[in-house]
Amino acid sequence: MRSLTIALAMLGAALPGAPAFADDGQYPLASPATAVAPVVSVGPQYDTTHVYVSNEDIDAFVSSFVATFGGKASPRAVFTVTPTPSKTASQYVQTPVGMLSVFAFQTAVPYPFGNERTGYLVTDIDKAVRAAHAAGADVVVEPFDDPIGKDAIIQWPGGLTMQLYWHTKAPSYAPLEHVPDNRVYVSKYQAQDFIKRFVRFSHGKIVSDNRHADGAEIGKPGETIRRARIRSGFGNMLVFVTDGKLPYPYGRETTGYEVGDLDATLAKAQAANVKVLQASAQNVEGRTAMVEFPGGYVAELHQRAK
Repeated sequence: MRSLTIALAMLGAALPGAPAFADDGQYPLASPATAVAPVVSVGPQYDTTHVYVSNEDIDAFVSSFVATFGGKASPRAVFTVTPTPSKTASQYVQTPVGMLSVFAFQTAVPYPFGNERTGYLVTDIDKAVRAAHAAGADVVVEPFDDPIGKDAIIQWPGGLTMQLYWHTKAPSYAPLEHVPDNRVYVSKYQAQDFIKRFVRFSHGKIVSDNRHADGAEIGKPGETIRRARIRSGFGNMLVFVTDGKLPYPYGRETTGYEVGDLDATLAKAQAANVKVLQASAQNVEGRTAMVEFPGGYVAELHQRAK
């Protein structure tokens, strides 16, 4: 399934290492030692978090998200956004701190859709899928056509599932005021493999990698975790390496939103019927809090130390 940026704009919106599996020849494997992955990222302002809500909750969710962060939502429309028959009410939400593709399915959701957490715009879908596969990702859903482009679903070691998408007519959006974090939880058994392979694919940089970070940031005070930050043309990624024994709601959030004033943002959120699940607290980079929007979407909010 794809991020519906251009589709909604066309409807009137003013928004803008070799893997250990056989090669079937379609996506040829490359040697990790010699492969040079092409640059296929476009920019973090084109990346969207995929949010699935019920038809009963979509209005309240979209309204609360815009009230919290600003921005605007596209008109809603009903689409088939999967390669097999389905129908979903869809909206694209553009804010200064990150983008959403919101889906309220009116039919059963075909497998494996709903498992993908983000949509990354790429310069060429076939080239991007080959590069991801060569770097070690599984191709869960091979590229398929939609009315305005192509989409695919890939999965990385450790279970991170994401969408890659391409538009026939390239979109053009201004940079975000704050680039959000794609928050990823992996086990110690898959962490190094995942980080190595994703960095190769994304041409990313490991900004920090603390193997003795304070677990309090994810609800595990007194424990030590690994905390790695990656930056690439796809935006920011924050990787938590844990034993999987996470207190609610940690691990349920997919995105962390940076804001200029955390207290003011939390006040706006609460006024828009957003629940504060974890009050603001200090972490290694500033302050952080956890919230839940109407419809059940859990997100992290943070303000960087000045």
